[in-house]
Amino acid sequence: MRTLRSWLAAGRSRRPRHALAWDCALTLAVLVADVLVALLGPEELTGHPAVVVLLTLWFAVPIVLRRVLLWPALLMLLPAVATPLLDTPQPLTLPIAFAILTYTAGSRLSLRAAIIAVVLIWLPVVVSPLILPDRLGQHGVPLVYLAVNNALLGLVVFLVGRAVHGRRVTARALEERALAAESNQRALAEQAVADERRRIARELHDVVAHNVSVMGVLATGARRVLRTDADAADEALTTIEETSRTAMRELRRMLGVLRTEAEPAAELAPQPGIAGLEALAVQVRDAGLPVTLKIDGTPTELEPGVALTVYRIVQEALTNALKHAGRATAQVRLSFGVYWLIVEVFDTGRGPVPGSEHGAGHGLVGMRERVALYGGTLRVGPRPGGGFRVYAKIPMD
Repeated sequence: MRTLRSWLAAGRSRRPRHALAWDCALTLAVLVADVLVALLGPEELTGHPAVVVLLTLWFAVPIVLRRVLLWPALLMLLPAVATPLLDTPQPLTLPIAFAILTYTAGSRLSLRAAIIAVVLIWLPVVVSPLILPDRLGQHGVPLVYLAVNNALLGLVVFLVGRAVHGRRVTARALEERALAAESNQRALAEQAVADERRRIARELHDVVAHNVSVMGVLATGARRVLRTDADAADEALTTIEETSRTAMRELRRMLGVLRTEAEPAAELAPQPGIAGLEALAVQVRDAGLPVTLKIDGTPTELEPGVALTVYRIVQEALTNALKHAGRATAQVRLSFGVYWLIVEVFDTGRGPVPGSEHGAGHGLVGMRERVALYGGTLRVGPRPGGGFRVYAKIPMD
């Protein structure tokens, strides 16, 4: 039942009105040709004229319905088997209708349905001459020859229809593949935009959060000692000035990358790396958190992305310690091994405050993303003896 429904659905045109108009025009052309052959032909018209007109119109209807109702149109061709028994010549519409319907079935239906349709209309035409009592047709042509000729004609037209069907299927597959590729390309572009937004957000957080935190701590200290220790307050304000300029340079660099027009290469500062850790430690010391930097093993040259990841991890960890540790000390330890680079930052402060960003902020997410990008692992949490610890393990290769 499902197969029959699919065949009937395949026989309906996707644009019935458009297809019906074209087929009506084609049918009209076939009728005009049939009339001209009947009037100008050498043979005189035999048989009753009403029968001839009825047969002509009957076999013209399937041409009109071939793309709207294909299977009913095919069934309308079955009475053609009885036309040789009538004392009237076959109209030109009959062979043309057989050829057009065979082509339509071959080009529109599936292979199995097309074969059934062609056998349905051509088998009676091929077999009927072989079972007639008179083995000779008109002009002494053997009916066996007519049967073979009809079979070959039907086969040729069917193969032409299948060739057109194959081209349509190929064109449809290519169109679907192009649409899928376009959709995939659009998804990749959207994913690239989302990744770039996350990267920019991570960079902005690392740059702005660290420098603003340092400026905030120094401003608090400068306000407290402004009346009692003017020199210390002046030193703190100087550090705030330098930190603000550093933050502005970083922001200009990132905004320069986001601009569409090309920027001079000389205006782009290099990305911070391992060499910038000492300056970072000095900056944090000036902000009030004693920091020591220790490097174990033989330092090797890292990829720029890995070096930037190490710098951002240390920067974020020291920024969190500066904001949350209180009166404490911090230590940064880098261990260069054969296969792994260990980055460890810990402090001796009071540890994370519940509800703070120390363990659930954007900084931690950024650190995890950076480490995971290079196949490493990150562990953060309170230390057993107090304070907080950030531990990152990144492959050397």
